[in-house]
Parts: sequence; structure tokens; C-alpha cells
Amino acid sequence: MAPFQFIERLVPFRPMSADALSVYAVTPAELEAGLAGSAASSWAKAAGFKADAGNLLLLPGEGGTLAGAIFGLGANPSDQPFICGKLARQLPAGEWRLEIQALAFEKAALGFGLGTYSFDSYRTPKAVEAFLCVPDTIDIAGLERTLSAVFLARDLVNTPTNDMGPDRLDAVFSSIAAHYGATLSKIIGEELLARNFPLIHTVGRASAQAPRLLEMRWGRKGTRKVTLVGKGVCFDTGGLDIKPASSMLLMKKDMGGAANVLALASMIMDAELDLDLRVLVPAVENSISADAFRPGDIYRSRKGLTVQIDNTDAEGRLILADALAFADEDAPDLIIDMATLTGAARVALGPDLPPFFTDDEALAASLALAAIAEDDPLWRLPLFKGYEKDVRARVADLTNAPSGGMAGAITAALFLKRFVGEATCWAHFDIYAWSPAEKPHAAIGGEAQAIRALFRHIATLS
Repeated sequence: MAPFQFIERLVPFRPMSADALSVYAVTPAELEAGLAGSAASSWAKAAGFKADAGNLLLLPGEGGTLAGAIFGLGANPSDQPFICGKLARQLPAGEWRLEIQALAFEKAALGFGLGTYSFDSYRTPKAVEAFLCVPDTIDIAGLERTLSAVFLARDLVNTPTNDMGPDRLDAVFSSIAAHYGATLSKIIGEELLARNFPLIHTVGRASAQAPRLLEMRWGRKGTRKVTLVGKGVCFDTGGLDIKPASSMLLMKKDMGGAANVLALASMIMDAELDLDLRVLVPAVENSISADAFRPGDIYRSRKGLTVQIDNTDAEGRLILADALAFADEDAPDLIIDMATLTGAARVALGPDLPPFFTDDEALAASLALAAIAEDDPLWRLPLFKGYEKDVRARVADLTNAPSGGMAGAITAALFLKRFVGEATCWAHFDIYAWSPAEKPHAAIGGEAQAIRALFRHIATLS
């Protein structure tokens, strides 16, 4: 079954063709050694081409035609494993075959594919004109699956909230469930209170679009239970503790956890992993109205723990608390939650290195190895018990916003940990879901983070 795509795109890969032109991807040392061929190396020398990372030199043929190209990998290709993403935007139209030694072909091809992405929902789409010919020894279906998932996450995050509120996120969630034959259920609006999801209702009740909890189930009963939970705050004003205007500019991406969870779920289902998969997305908008929740309010969570609201802008952990408690009731083998949760994580590790938290040493080790193998960077931060006192409130069980402002990513993770107890393993990912600077394989905008590493780990469970 073809991977689900939020926006249909032309696949940039084609079977190997005898008519495809060669593009020699080389390091400066390889160029000097003549690995691009003697004629091409001579032309490169005459043109002053040094094979610096991302540089392209077209090779002239007879009668004004193209004979091929040379692409620079730089001296240390492993520093930029997806540098070939630039090729997708630089090569002239046509079919190309990649001649490469310094990088694994699969990584180079994935980089090429990722580099074809552009978000064109609100403008004339850019056509894919350069195609990479892939030998039949390569798992093309796997490449396409990964591209489809990454592009889904990017599209969802990039879409502005006027077109990606809780209603629309619900529609996309439902479409993915239908595409893969998953069982779908929804709890919407006042029914959240009747079904004991008070925190999800509390955060989303001020919006014109009703809050909801979305659930899909897929796979085979009796296999490993894997549950994915994604924060779906479609826009975050900060609530009554309103954000300044500059901090609201990117808040369409506050559903990046949901976007990445849906992308990961699509990979799992498309690969037909032998698992019992469950996906939960609490979808809300943190708005301001007469019905908005207030600083100082105290609410009882699904788990029964009471939470004092010390900042209405710390809303993501509230909706995740109810969703995680619900996920935990099924005692799964693994719960993964993903959320654009704290600015503290960005201060600590920046936008491109998502932290994750878990008490399970074997899971942490497996994720670390998967991150290295996939060049999908992750970094483990501690669930430091010394900070547990900071999530306690004076007149409630927990506070949603510890005072002092220190160790914010850790205290947020410790808050979430209080809602998981029956699952065998749990890991929390505090992602940014955004590329603030252009990369060879990614434009500025929404980004998939951690899903390739997570898929590699989860595949070992099936």
C-alpha cells in the first residue's frame, strides 16, 4: 500500500536507466585522485572546482549537451550525511545516476529525496525535474516511506492554524486511519468531561473549535503493544498568561508532537510491522475567552492527581497528562510521547538536537544507537529525582509550572512521568519540530525529528 501523503508529490526516484547522466559525488581528495574520471577531473581543475561541500560543476558534452556533473562532498562527508539534498535543487532536469564512495548510497539518496521538499499549498507548486536513478538493490519502498512520513510532518507543521485547527487535524488523523484500515474513535467537546478527560477539556474549552481526543488502533492483538501520544495544540496564545506577539509567530507548530507521531505511525503501518499499535492525539487550541482557564485554578486529572495552574502557557503537559494516563491504562510494552513542550530544551540543546527522557536503560541505549545509525540526532537528559520536589504544589498534588525557571525540560518530564506507571517502558521527546535555518536536506520550516530513529527501534520489537 502506498504511503499516505498530506500533499501528493512526485516521487523523485526512478529505476536505473542507461540514459541517465552520471553525477560524481566526491571529496576533494577523491577529486584529486581522479575518481570522477580523467576528463572530468581535468575540467574541474581548469574551472577551479575544489569539491567543497554542496558545490556543483556541470560537465560539457559534444554539441552543447551535458555530459554529467561533479558534486562536492567536502573533506568530511560524515559531518553532513544528507548533503546530497542540495543536488535535488541544483541539477538540471533529467535522470541522473549517483557515483559515490564516501557516503552510503542509501543516505545520499535519502538526502536527495528530502531536498526535493517545498511547502507549496499556498503558491504554485515547484515541479520535480531532476530524478535520481536508484539500483534495484536499494529498498526504494523504504526510501519512499521515509520521505512520505517526513513530508507529512513538515506539511502539518507548516500549515497555518486557520487551515490546521483541531477540526482539520481531526480530519487528517481520520484520513490516515482510514488509509491504513485502523480503528478510529473520537471524544469531542463536553463528552471529554463525561468520559473523564478534564485537563484536555480545560485547555481547549475556550476555543471556537471543540477540544478532542483522537485515537486509532491498528495491528495484531497479542503482539507487542506500542502506544504513541502526540501533543496537538494547534495554536497556543498562552491563554490568560498571554504570550508576547513575537512568541506567537511560530505557534502554529505547537502541534508538532502530533505531526511527528502521525508521521511515525504512518511508517509503522506502511511497513506492516507486526505490532499492536495505538495512537492518541489530544487536539486543542489554547485560546482566550470568558471561558478560558485561569492561573490559580486547580483541576483533577484523569489519573486523579490534582494540578494547580500556575501558568496557562504550560498547557501542553496538561493535555498530555490525561492522554498518557489513558495510554497507561492499557499497560503497553512501550509508550512514546512527543511534544513541542519547553523552551528550556531549546536553550539546553538548540533546535536540531531533541532531548528524550526515560528511566529504561535498555531503551535509552537502543535509541542512542538508532539515532547514530539513522543520523537522526537525539540526546538523553535525566529524570533527576532531586527536582521532583519542584513539581509539587502547595495546595494540590502538582503544579503545571514550577517556580524559579530552572531545569524546565526536566521538571516538565517529571510532571509527565507521574501519569505513567503500568507501561513497561516510556520515553518522552521534547522536540522543536522546526528548522530555523536552511539545511541541505531541509528548508526553513516544519521538520520531522526523532521519527527515523524511533522507527528503527520500534522495528526491532515486531
